[in-house]
Amino acid sequence: MTTSLDPPETVYRRYTVVMADTTVKVDPAVRDRLMVLARERGTTMRDLIAELAGATPTKEELRKRYEETKAYCETHFGVTLTDEDHDRAEQVWQELEAGRPVDSL
Repeated sequence: MTTSLDPPETVYRRYTVVMADTTVKVDPAVRDRLMVLARERGTTMRDLIAELAGATPTKEELRKRYEETKAYCETHFGVTLTDEDHDRAEQVWQELEAGRPVDSL
């Protein structure tokens, strides 16, 4: 019985057409945490990282979301938000995240 095997370069070429892998170097603690998170979610580290990347908006996506929200508030609630309102809201969030008391918006 003879077995015919594809040469390694052929196998690799077929694999890379379907799957483009990139090695990301992280501290062992980060790697271990990703592994735990993936296990807890019943997924792989590859899928977990893809999920995290997909769920994290870019600056451009955040800007677009802000503009859409601002337009919605103006259209549906008659509220016009100024740049000063936006800056104050950002300041309030920073205070809340830092655990400091906030008077009001």
